[in-house]
Parts: sequence; C-alpha cells; structure tokens
Amino acid sequence: MVTIERLMDLAYERDASDIHLIAGERPVLRIYGRLYRLQEYEVLTPADTERLVRSICPDRNWEELQTDRSTDFGYSHQNKARFRVAAYWQKNTLAMNLRLIPYKMLTFEDLGLGREVIDLLYEPRGLILITGPTGSGKTTTLATMIDWINTHRDCHIITIEDPIEYYHSPKKSIISQREVGVDVPTFADGVVRALREDPDVILVGEMRDLRTIQAAITAAETGHLVFSTLHTTGAAKTVDRITDVFPLDQQEQIRVQLSTNLVAVISQQLLPRIDRPGRVAAFEVMICTPAIQHMIRDHKTYSIYSAIQTGQQWGMCTLDSFLLSLYRKGIIDKDEMMRIADRPEEIAEKLGEAEVHRAADTHATTLQTTAQAVQAPHHHIPKSG
Repeated sequence: MVTIERLMDLAYERDASDIHLIAGERPVLRIYGRLYRLQEYEVLTPADTERLVRSICPDRNWEELQTDRSTDFGYSHQNKARFRVAAYWQKNTLAMNLRLIPYKMLTFEDLGLGREVIDLLYEPRGLILITGPTGSGKTTTLATMIDWINTHRDCHIITIEDPIEYYHSPKKSIISQREVGVDVPTFADGVVRALREDPDVILVGEMRDLRTIQAAITAAETGHLVFSTLHTTGAAKTVDRITDVFPLDQQEQIRVQLSTNLVAVISQQLLPRIDRPGRVAAFEVMICTPAIQHMIRDHKTYSIYSAIQTGQQWGMCTLDSFLLSLYRKGIIDKDEMMRIADRPEEIAEKLGEAEVHRAADTHATTLQTTAQAVQAPHHHIPKSG
C-alpha cells in the first residue's frame, strides 16, 4: 500500500520538485520539469487519495477543505525537507500536490546572482520584488536573500507566508515567521500589524490584492526593507500590473510612490540544463536608477527594457543577455533559450553575426596558413646514387 512517507522519500531521493496524487492515476513525480508516473504503484482510487490527504492534513485545513474545496499548508518530512501542500477536490474526489522545499539553503553562487544583488540587501528601506511564473524558484531566491540578511545583518526580520515554507533559525538577526490563517488573518493584516512589531525587514509571501500591495508600499515608504513576489514576467510588466490593480483615480499616486520606493525587480525563469541533470535559473535584473524612476512616474514603462540593456554598470541585465550567456557556456540548448526569450529575433541576429564572424575568422586563418606554406622555402631532395 502506498504511503505518503514513501512518496516523500522518493521525491527527495530523485530530486523531484513536486508530487501529484490524483484518483485514476498512478502517483506522479515532476523531475526537472517533466512528469514521471511511478509504475511500481497501482492506480490510485478515490479512497487512496482521501487516505493520503487525511494522513497529513491538519484538522483546521481538513475543515477548510470541506467548506472551501481546497486548502494549503506546510508539512515537514523528517529532517530531509518540507513540502508546501495543496489539497483540493476534482471530479468529486480528493487530490493533492506537494511541492518539495529542501532544508538546505542555496547560496547566491548556486542561484547564479552576482554581487550587485547582494549589495541591495544593505538598503535601509524600499521594495524588492521577485517575479516569475509559478514554479520558477521565487520562494528559493527569497529564502536565500532572507538567510543572507539573517547571517550578515543585525535586524528583526518578520515574514508573512501562506504557508511557511523555509524555516529560518535566528543567526545575527532575530526572525519572526507568521503564517496566514494561523498567526495572522491575511497578508495585508500581517503587514499592517508587523509595523507595530519593530521590524527592519518584512517579507510578504505574495502581493495578491490591492490591500496587500498598498500595505507593502506603505511599509517600504515608512522606513522598512520589504520583499515580496508577483506572478509577472519582466520589470515593465510588474510595474504596470501593480498600477493596474488600483482604481484609475489612484494610479497616478501609486506610480509616484513606486518610483520613490521601488529598489529592484528581479524576474526569473527555470530551464532544463544540458550539461548535467537539473535546472538552471535565468534572470532579468532591474535596479531602480533615477532614469527608471522618471520612467515609472511618467508612465513610460515601455522604455524600461532599454534602460536595463544599458545599465550593466549598475548590475542590471536583460533576460535575453542572461539566456545568451547560459547558452554560450553550454548550460542550456538553443530551443529552450528561444522559447523563453523576450526578443528571440534579436538573439537570432546576434547568433547569426557570431556565426559570420566565426566563419570569417576561420577563413582568415586558413588563408594565413596557406600563405605561410607557399612562402616557406622548398627543400631539394638529393638524387640517389
């Protein structure tokens, strides 16, 4: 009989990111972005999925599952990993997804982010956003940043999460982790109440609605360093998404507030590696310079991409330049690069130019070698006898 503990062990051993349990299917693991059915197990029945969900679901979440038809919670598996669990109903049967969260924190080198991003973590106030689609590693990047502050700075860090994913132990900082629905009613309430708890750094797990976004911007404005996530791709779209949440008569004010409080937007995507098993993150990094502040304030977010292209001296990079670097190092393949790229036609043009230059260099080398051979002195072979 399949047990949740054995499935968690398999996910950990095989470096899976997710476990999917759905009635009418065998248990499924997602490994490096692809789905694998576990042929060693029988197809799950509705009774199986209910038993598996009930075996780890807290009473509070079980009640929520019956009333709201879905629930989210965290679950620790021995000393190996935590899982973010989403249990839900489908076709009138219970199903469950478990996202694996390793206990081991990654370093900035592991992530592929440079020193310029670490420098942002010394900012006394402002808003730093990590964006990207679901499953792109936003939570891992945030955990690395919080762990770095925890290790190197003397701060009170408050996190508001749904559910708590990475557990942080106090180091040089002290840290309070609050779970939505358990320790605090909502993200927005958590941020407002955190302001009365002497925080230096606030992590908001996700900016889901207008109240949470407004509370996060206010927290940044009142002298706190605030981190959060959004399901957007790219800095320009992130600014527009935040602004569009607000009524038209408030959007001008929000643009002004964002322009003065936004520190950076880091967007990321995960791609399969070709040099070894695993996945690698590709990033776009926007750091809010005075020029970009003007673009945000003047409703010219369409110009942000060009500012990032020319902002390398401040540590900025476009997603496409990051992808091209990964491709040239032999870490990702060309098809994946083109699939993810913002402007694939520009990458194709650069690759075409590179091929032309490479062919020209090869041709020049061949001509040079031939010329040297022609100019070399001829040695006479003496006749025999």
